[in-house]
Amino acid sequence: MAYFDGCHCLGDGRQNSILYNILKNENRTENHTHRRPGVALKQQACSCGSKKKVALQCPQITCKAASAVLVKTLKFVKNVPCFRELPADDQLLLVRSSWAPLLVLGMAQDRVDFETTETAEPSMLQRILTSGQKKQDSPQDQSDNAVSLTDIHGIKAFLTKCWGLDISTKEYAYLKGAVLFNPDLDGLQCVHYIHALQSEAHQALNEYVKMLHREDHARFIKLFIVLSMLRSINANVVAELFFKPVIGTVNMEEVLLEMFYGK
Repeated sequence: MAYFDGCHCLGDGRQNSILYNILKNENRTENHTHRRPGVALKQQACSCGSKKKVALQCPQITCKAASAVLVKTLKFVKNVPCFRELPADDQLLLVRSSWAPLLVLGMAQDRVDFETTETAEPSMLQRILTSGQKKQDSPQDQSDNAVSLTDIHGIKAFLTKCWGLDISTKEYAYLKGAVLFNPDLDGLQCVHYIHALQSEAHQALNEYVKMLHREDHARFIKLFIVLSMLRSINANVVAELFFKPVIGTVNMEEVLLEMFYGK
C-alpha cells in the first residue's frame, strides 16, 4: 500500500492532522432510529459473575446492528488521511488492536443497546439425548454462544457511562482517534509519528471540551475515564457476543482483512 514520503516517525509539524482529518470524515449529522438505552445489569453482590454465562436475547437483531457499526467504523478509519499514509503493516497492527474498542465506542455513539439472558450448561442427560441432532435455540447452542456475566457488566457499564455523558459527535471522533493511534503496540514502524497523532487527538479533545463545556472543568477527565474503561473490554468477548451467534466461529482477523482491504 502506498504512503507518502516513507515513514513519518519524526513527524513534520502537522499540528492539525487529527483535528482536521478526523472531523472532516466524521458525519456531523446522522439520522438514526435509536433504541432507548436499557437499564444496565445489576452488579452481583457475590463473585460468581465470572462463572455465570449469558447470551443475547435477540442475537439476530443485535448482531445485525453490531455488524453495521463495524462497517461504519472501518469506513471511518479508512477515510482518515493520516492513517492511510502509514505503512500497510502498521495499518494492520492498528486495526487488529483497535477494532473491538472502536466497535463498542461506535455502539455507544449509535445508541445500540442489547439485553442478555442467563444460559444453563446442558446436563449429561441432555447431551446424550441431543447427540447427533441439530436443534435451533437448544441449551447447547445458547451455551456455545455464551460469555461471562462479568464481561457483560464491563460492556454495559461503558455504554451507560457514555450515554450519561451525552458525548457529542466531535468528541466521539477525537476519542476514536485516541483509540486508533496506539503507539504502545509491538512491531510498529512509525511509533513516534503514531504517538504524535494520539497526542494530537488528546489535545484536540481537550481544546474542544474547554471551548464548549467551560463550566464543566472535569469533563475532559471524565472522557479519559471512558477511554480507560475501553481497555478492559476483550476483543474475543466482543467477537463471541456480537458475531459468533450469526456467523459461527470465525477468525475475526480474516473478516477484518476482507472488510478493510477487500482481500
